Amino acid sequence: MLTDLTRCSIHTMTMRPWSLAQTISGLQRVGVPGITVWRQHLQPYGAEVAGRMLRASGLRVTALCRGGFFPAKDKPAREAALVDNRRAIDEAVTIGAPMVVLVCGAVPGMPLSEARQQIHDGIAALEPYAKANRVKLAIEPLHPLYAADRSAVNTMAQARAICEAVRSPWVGIAADVYHIWWDPDAEVELARAGAAGWLCGFHVCDWRVETRDLLNDRGLMGEGCIDIPHLRNAAERAGFTGFNEVEIFSTTRWAGDQDAWLDAIVDAYRRYT
Repeated sequence: MLTDLTRCSIHTMTMRPWSLAQTISGLQRVGVPGITVWRQHLQPYGAEVAGRMLRASGLRVTALCRGGFFPAKDKPAREAALVDNRRAIDEAVTIGAPMVVLVCGAVPGMPLSEARQQIHDGIAALEPYAKANRVKLAIEPLHPLYAADRSAVNTMAQARAICEAVRSPWVGIAADVYHIWWDPDAEVELARAGAAGWLCGFHVCDWRVETRDLLNDRGLMGEGCIDIPHLRNAAERAGFTGFNEVEIFSTTRWAGDQDAWLDAIVDAYRRYT
């Protein structure tokens, strides 16, 4: 049975060569109702103009990517990160995004325990601003292969620990199958996050068995080894009713015809999610 597109959203980064305007037009053509906007795709327009474009399009803005990158070796750099994250929240408000996805950050050589404490401290400091603006902070745990320089939050359990410590309805978790599929506790953690009301995002793609690049060689759904329907069902049993966001970084796909790539995404979403 094919999956309908009712809950499908596509990240602008999945269509990286396209401008925001081109991505909007493409999603309208294929009938995808949701869009997650990356901040670099806002820059050519500014958030105000982009917000008007998105509202006129009829698309549902599911999230803004990305905030985070809290750890730093000195206090001024950590303060600068908070300033940028507040700016991201402002942009989310302007374009109508309900949440900002957080790639939490890491510093090469910094002990992971210290980086995780700085991430907690940064999110706790940012929470009042998120609450005042009614924008959720969605912690995205990243696969351990990114622990050195992209995120010291590498499991759903670590993301949950931050949610438990901050204790705010404005802090939650965005689960990406690319980052959690390997975790034997993923299903249990999805259930815990859902029961607590923390599961606010769900991203889909696939893990290519012969990965050529650990950042920019994600697979289209059905091309790899992730049991996406199983994880989606686990999220939905936990109460998740949001969009399934297609987030694929692929140098190979970006080099090709983007209309054909979008058609392939829609077909794979219908078949393999």
